[in-house]
Amino acid sequence: MSPLEDDLNSNRPEPQPENPNGLKGFETLRRFLDEDGWYPRRLENRYSFTMTYNGQNGDLRCYSIVRVELEEFLHYAIAPIKIPEEVRPAVAEYLTRANFGLRIGNFEMDYSDGEVRYKSSLNFEGQELTPGLISNAIYPAVQTMDRYLPGLLRVSYGGATPLEAIEEVEGGPADKDER
Repeated sequence: MSPLEDDLNSNRPEPQPENPNGLKGFETLRRFLDEDGWYPRRLENRYSFTMTYNGQNGDLRCYSIVRVELEEFLHYAIAPIKIPEEVRPAVAEYLTRANFGLRIGNFEMDYSDGEVRYKSSLNFEGQELTPGLISNAIYPAVQTMDRYLPGLLRVSYGGATPLEAIEEVEGGPADKDER
């Protein structure tokens, strides 16, 4: 189980924050996910939901989290594979190449267990967390993970170099500013 899952699935109750804007943001997230057809499942005693995104290249496990006390929204799209230890350095290079030029969010890899995820987040301190902001954080995360998943698989299991995989995904030595 990844550190993210350890934290999310912990049996310890989440502290009850005294932050009305953060709580309102969490309720807005719940409504958005329901109305947008995500079929979210709330994690017990957490201000977090889990759901699945069925992409063109694979099914992604997702987490949407509101850190109520900090007025932060985070969305994670998790790759459907764990990276074998022997190829983690090559995958780290692939993810670094993929991250360069991305405007919203970033890839992360947990070296301890091989989990790869894409994170998109925003701070809404003192602001209303709106459905539009939520959408603008969630969709780039799942779409970017889905786009780069074939290259991740090629580096992890298909013998491709990080550079070969990036060029395949991005259509050759592409101008990163177009992403």
